[in-house]
Amino acid sequence: MRLRIKIILNPSSGRETAKQKIDDILTYLSGQSALERADIYYTAARFDATNFAMDTDPSQYDLILAAGGDGTINEVITGMMRGKVDLPLAIYTSGTMNDFAVTTDQPKEPSEFARMLMNHKIEKVDCGKTGDMYFLNVLAGGLLTDVPYKAPTDLKTIFGPAAYWMAAMKDIPAAGKTIKIHLNSKEYKGDSECVLFLVSNSSSVGGFRNLMTNADIKDGLLDVLVLKRIDDASTVISLIGKMVMQDHLASDNVIYFQTKKIDISSADGKSAVLDVDGEEGPSLPVTVECIKDAINLIVPGEE
Repeated sequence: MRLRIKIILNPSSGRETAKQKIDDILTYLSGQSALERADIYYTAARFDATNFAMDTDPSQYDLILAAGGDGTINEVITGMMRGKVDLPLAIYTSGTMNDFAVTTDQPKEPSEFARMLMNHKIEKVDCGKTGDMYFLNVLAGGLLTDVPYKAPTDLKTIFGPAAYWMAAMKDIPAAGKTIKIHLNSKEYKGDSECVLFLVSNSSSVGGFRNLMTNADIKDGLLDVLVLKRIDDASTVISLIGKMVMQDHLASDNVIYFQTKKIDISSADGKSAVLDVDGEEGPSLPVTVECIKDAINLIVPGEE
């Protein structure tokens, strides 16, 4: 079958190599006589990817290919869900963290990715929802969660993942600054004075593999992790080390549980802006829920 592909591409992603990678994919497909049509939509501003995805006629394409970092992927997911665009989605990640690609083992080499498109299978995966925003990976609040959109684009282009930690280090002295939140779900209810909270669909968050130890993108559940108040930066750094070693859930500073739906509000009336897949999201209060089998994700099949 010759493919008809709508490509939504962030040209500044992947240290500005994303466009060349997509060109390589299309060249390979053409060389295999596997490409009928490829329409490329380049993002230039926030919400471009959302609008491009929403404005898709499913009868004109066999699949959507989203190319960029976690923020671009988030926008495409949001656009597809809002527009009820029921097409298979291929994800070529070329950003800095690429947490969802880590979770789903997406091919990195253009030729391997092209072969996946030619010989793919479809897996239904969940996504998270808050308000009119959707996410494949994570909603977060608190310490360091504003790093992805505080780190300048040119810094990320030059330094890659190090850019996040360069920006994050400026916030480490503020480890004592906390958010007081109220959590309300079937599985857990209570107040917490926390440094950080995460509501995740996938296991990899912020570059940490298996940070959300029990997460499964097909289980219909979201994983919630709360990092309680820590009074000194050295303890934060120690806990980060435990996260790297996947030994953090035993810590008294961590609350962890799974749920289908959770309400999160401020326990002291103070506002807090959240992060949704690396993009600035809504403020508290929020309701976050899991939409099971929301996306038809393209994954490698047998060649």
